[in-house]
Amino acid sequence: MAIPLVDLHKQYAPLKDQVLGEIEHVLEGMHLFLGDNVRDLEREFAGYSGATHGIGVSDGTAALTIILRALGIGPGDEVITVAHTFFATAEAIVLTGARPVFVDIDPVSYLMDPAQVECLITARTKAILPVHLYGQTVEMEPIWNIARRYGLKVIEDACQAHGAEYHGRKAGSLGDAAAFSFYYSKNLGAFGEGGFISTNDDELARNARMVRDHGSERRYYHDVIGFNGRLDEIQAAVLRTKLPHLDEYNARRRAHAARYDQCLAGTPVVTPVECAGNKHVYHLYVIRAPERDALQEWLKERGIASGIHYPVPCHLQKALASLGYKPGDLPVTERAAGEILSLPMYPELTGEEIAFVADSVREFYAKRAG
Repeated sequence: MAIPLVDLHKQYAPLKDQVLGEIEHVLEGMHLFLGDNVRDLEREFAGYSGATHGIGVSDGTAALTIILRALGIGPGDEVITVAHTFFATAEAIVLTGARPVFVDIDPVSYLMDPAQVECLITARTKAILPVHLYGQTVEMEPIWNIARRYGLKVIEDACQAHGAEYHGRKAGSLGDAAAFSFYYSKNLGAFGEGGFISTNDDELARNARMVRDHGSERRYYHDVIGFNGRLDEIQAAVLRTKLPHLDEYNARRRAHAARYDQCLAGTPVVTPVECAGNKHVYHLYVIRAPERDALQEWLKERGIASGIHYPVPCHLQKALASLGYKPGDLPVTERAAGEILSLPMYPELTGEEIAFVADSVREFYAKRAG
């Protein structure tokens, strides 16, 4: 049995006729960016996420970069975030000229540990950037309290958290602004690249719209330095077609996670934890596994794809060597990087496939035990 980490074909098949019809409609009109589909998606996904404003952008990295720029964060400033995330989180900070300051993660949720944030604040700190990783939101209340106490902005990296909730509020409405990615494998994914900014701040939204379009509110008149970070109409049309199905897709992911939890009970692996007050939407189903690399090879031999998100934490990446971090600086992050493994997870996964994956994991450890 061959089981991919993500199966995009299975999601596309039932939507094919509608998607192709929407794409044809865009091509017939030849209004290819910042048209009706982008504007409607901005309204619809902002509303879904509980925010007043939505800004469609080219990708998740652009979303983070634009938010930082729109807030005036730049050279000499510091932004506190985590190293256990995709590199784009830190990259966006560096692209503004600011410095990422890394905080360690909670050993259970693998998310930002709020208890370690305050000691990292300096006179240069301008924002806290929590990452809602794997489909679950960070514990936000202590982050809000710290931000209020020090006058800091809170920027959500919600690139893996479409529809995730924190005490009934959706990711995208939990900070001053939030960045989403519509990368094709996300819970809400484009047929390529796309991104989104949500915010309740009128001025931030205005600035973000300018930055994403070469610093311009009116064509050929440029008030600030920006860049081309626009979302195109075809991707917006695809996303609008898929958005009404997002809650259903997330419900299936949650059901699959519960089935995995059940099937993996009693094995040496540590299954994901849904934190109190959270609604986890399982963009990824990430276990913590003894002998991780050997287990991954074992699964591969049985046709089961898996992934490591992420093998090298940001603070140890060559591109960020100038920041001066070294092994041992973030011990919880570094240990997790050596033990985590993502198992197949997508809405169309079957119970039979989940059982096969779990049985294969169980068999691996049974053989190791002798």
